[in-house]
Amino acid sequence: MNYEETAKLMKTISDPSRLEIIDMLSCGELCACDILTHFTFSQPTLSHHMKVLEQQSVVSKRKEGTKTMYQLNYTVLEALQSQFMLITSPTDTCVCRTEAGATA
Repeated sequence: MNYEETAKLMKTISDPSRLEIIDMLSCGELCACDILTHFTFSQPTLSHHMKVLEQQSVVSKRKEGTKTMYQLNYTVLEALQSQFMLITSPTDTCVCRTEAGATA
């Protein structure tokens, strides 16, 4: 994951409502109707948030009859977590220690 991909994901999850949706989905798969009951915004607003999360592969969805079920994509979230730890930790691969990033 590069800086641009990391920034896009961080921007996606930086919205407080999206963070709360992620928190809710960390307990397991939920239908949109169950997610919506926890918010005061409209169904179209929820659809917008879910679309943004889905476009960045933070969540995946599936149909179950008339319900749309959402779940977290832990592969993407774990990659983001690893990348964030990498760029905030002093390691030998830190940009300030590589030849391209080193200053004389």
